[in-house]
Amino acid sequence: MSNQSSAQIDLAQQTFGPIVGNRWIQLAAGVVAMVVISNFQYAFTLFTPGLKQQFPTVPYSDIALIFSLFILFETWPVPVAGYFIDKFGIRNLMLIGSILVLLGWVLGGLFATSVFHLYIYYGVLAGTGCGIIYIATVANAVKWFPDKRGLAAGLTAAGFGGGSALTLIPISGTITSMGWAGAMTAWGIGQGIVAIAMALILHHPPKGWLPKDWVQPKAVVQTRQEFTATQMLSQKEFYIMYFMFLMVCTGGLMTTGNMSQIAKSLRVFDAKVMGIAIVPFVATLAGVTNAFARIMWGSVSDRFGREYTMAFAFALEGVLIFLMTQVAGQPIAFMILMPFVFLAWGEIYALFSAITGDVFGPKNASGNYGILYTAKGLSSIMAGWGAAAVAAHFAGSFSVPYYIAAVFDIIAAVLALFVLRPIIRKRIAGEVAGDAKGPAIPAIAGSTQ
Repeated sequence: MSNQSSAQIDLAQQTFGPIVGNRWIQLAAGVVAMVVISNFQYAFTLFTPGLKQQFPTVPYSDIALIFSLFILFETWPVPVAGYFIDKFGIRNLMLIGSILVLLGWVLGGLFATSVFHLYIYYGVLAGTGCGIIYIATVANAVKWFPDKRGLAAGLTAAGFGGGSALTLIPISGTITSMGWAGAMTAWGIGQGIVAIAMALILHHPPKGWLPKDWVQPKAVVQTRQEFTATQMLSQKEFYIMYFMFLMVCTGGLMTTGNMSQIAKSLRVFDAKVMGIAIVPFVATLAGVTNAFARIMWGSVSDRFGREYTMAFAFALEGVLIFLMTQVAGQPIAFMILMPFVFLAWGEIYALFSAITGDVFGPKNASGNYGILYTAKGLSSIMAGWGAAAVAAHFAGSFSVPYYIAAVFDIIAAVLALFVLRPIIRKRIAGEVAGDAKGPAIPAIAGSTQ
């Protein structure tokens, strides 16, 4: 197997060269691309005070709808983009995504004179571009790392979750000096250029390629089939995963998009930490823990299994989300607790992408995970506009939305352990025994296509 695998590694390097053909370079380029698009989601809360000031007659729930639309367009067009990525390769779609994210913030900063304009520029254009880049890089990591899917997906998703930790305070400073529109324009140009550069590096592995000396992780079961989107949609485990993703997304997205308003409702918004306003400071810490969560829980899942990891992390998130309702008027508690909320939440983007490759095969991972990823779009409606509307009904308090999110997390933890795991194990055990239906994988460890 070693000689054969070595030949396969040579195939990747012969096809793309010694640098681009190195899977770790591919992973690094994907991480960088994720870093530059992370601010489109995680910096939104920094723009909301300026937007509220510029559009004082617009209800906050309408401003929060920008975030909801961004998440919707980041997720719902993704299955189509994923299909084209799997069919035609990653580079062309990455270039399209990079141009869209550049235009989204540049047009928003230069030409938006109403919230509706930002629905188009920030929500539709930037959202669609970020979705293309996100699904392309995560699926590419899954394809290059069948032996370390949790780690690779976690590292890639960490770029999106943690990249903002490097830039939230600088963006906040740019907003202070240039206004929200000037900051959006300047950062949009820089991030778009870097994304284009990364698009020119990324490639899928050659047909028949497998990593050297690949051994399937013992705690992780992996299908012997390559499911198309249609076949995946006929499996009940997909719908369980979708429902779980939808529920667990809600608390973290709600906190991400409404952090400034949550801080106000908890009476900590005006506090400062080392001279820095508490929201960008805490958002930066949360970005670090969010990124670390994806790497940590992804690696844990490679060793102990996806479902066990999901159950533990989701239950922990439920407890932490509930505790957020108990820190009103306590800025230190807010500063300490919030990063842990993201430590227990960020793993969803590593675990669900990895388990999609495990359960439905890596060949169509872009399209298949793209369909699952639309759950984030549905969740954004509840987490953005929905949570803001419910909070407005309760005099601006986010306690009730947090109670709902905590219950969602606990339900998802129970489903992971007692419903999803038995279904997946039973089906894949049947495949190993030769009883499964569907097309067999043409290449498994130690063989070539």
